Amino acid sequence: MVAKIILFFRAGEYQPQLTDQKIIDSKYSKYRKEILASIVALYGLGYTCRLALSVVKKPLIDSGLFSITDLGLVGSAYFYGYALGKFLNGFFADYANVKRFFTFGLITSGLINVVMGLNQSIILWVVFWFLNGWVQGIGAPSCAITLTNWFSPKERGRYYGIWSTAHAIGEGLTFLGSAALVDYFSWRAGFVGPGILLIIITIIGYNYLQDSPKSLGLPSIASWKGEPQKTPVTNSFKEVLKNQLKIIKLPSIWILGLASATMYVTRYAINSWGILYLQEIRGYSLIEAGGIISLNTFTGILGCVAFGFISDKYFKARRPPVTLMFGVLEIVSLVVIFFGPDSTIVLTIAFLVYGFTLSGLLAVLGGLFALDIAPKNISGAAMGFIGLFSYIGAGIQEKISSLLIKTSTLEGGSDLVYNFDSAILFWVVASVISFLLSLTLWNKKIED
Repeated sequence: MVAKIILFFRAGEYQPQLTDQKIIDSKYSKYRKEILASIVALYGLGYTCRLALSVVKKPLIDSGLFSITDLGLVGSAYFYGYALGKFLNGFFADYANVKRFFTFGLITSGLINVVMGLNQSIILWVVFWFLNGWVQGIGAPSCAITLTNWFSPKERGRYYGIWSTAHAIGEGLTFLGSAALVDYFSWRAGFVGPGILLIIITIIGYNYLQDSPKSLGLPSIASWKGEPQKTPVTNSFKEVLKNQLKIIKLPSIWILGLASATMYVTRYAINSWGILYLQEIRGYSLIEAGGIISLNTFTGILGCVAFGFISDKYFKARRPPVTLMFGVLEIVSLVVIFFGPDSTIVLTIAFLVYGFTLSGLLAVLGGLFALDIAPKNISGAAMGFIGLFSYIGAGIQEKISSLLIKTSTLEGGSDLVYNFDSAILFWVVASVISFLLSLTLWNKKIED
């Protein structure tokens, strides 16, 4: 049984290479378009099944089903599951048929979300949300491998940026679509609706994904593009494992991991607690708060594309100079969000800038820079290693934030009063630390 499962998920065997250049060009052109569209759509939709908890927190707290501490525990379980899952699945993905591996994770996540919406046991929620994190951790390494298989180093920044828009698309769908489901139906709809939709779309999208070019009888992307390939690529277990173990010996990867971890503190602080903050401190409704948060996710689409385009075109694929520009603007926007005037217009502009800059930083610190540093045949391990740091940071954030957000009851009343002061300081300082760490990589250049 185990052998059959391994065989099912194993990377496809390299096929004899096609010789007709017209057929090769036609297939490459067709597959690249379909693959890029598919990983953006599927990864983006998958986000609705990882962020569902963010839009149901207030209904759950108000109904007395769970406390802030309970939800912090559930949220932390997801992030630790994702950190471990992305790390290990990143190593597994280097040996896997990414088409099958990726879609398996998405369908399983959809099923878990449906189960979450049909029960309210805190123990089951912790267990299932941890498992959801684990299978969601399959997505990024699988997509990273797909990008390195089908897009060359000279165009990687642009296409990685396009794929990274999936984060913003998914967040926007969650903070608008899922929030609307919860507002019009109940908190259960915030889990069940996205879960069912993800399963259906993944089954359709499976037909437009592919494994590696060589498994289809096509030359490598470097050969097809006529670009030099410094690192000979092989899918042999021994060679891949040897290169995977090199990851932990690269100081730049460790620094990148720490920079990403602290960035993820801020990122998921806004994703997890931003709606509650806007409702309780700024006085917005659930729909209004979700709308404001979603604005930053849509400008994030532009931020991802802009970062990749600017770094590729104007800095010859050097990421640090653009990271500097985006980092400064991201910190300034956070200060305005939390300490600026009580104006919807100012708040909206700050969130637009925040989304644009954070998404660019997410693209580079969360994976693009790691792919630049690592050999091509261990893209999954590189993403997994960074993901381990990133989501441990996110998990620590969830727990610490739930402890720092203070609640009290007005005298003679039953309404809770929230105090976010300590949590806000924690979130902003994390962004500053991430920025300073990223500056230490200023002289690091692309290796692939």
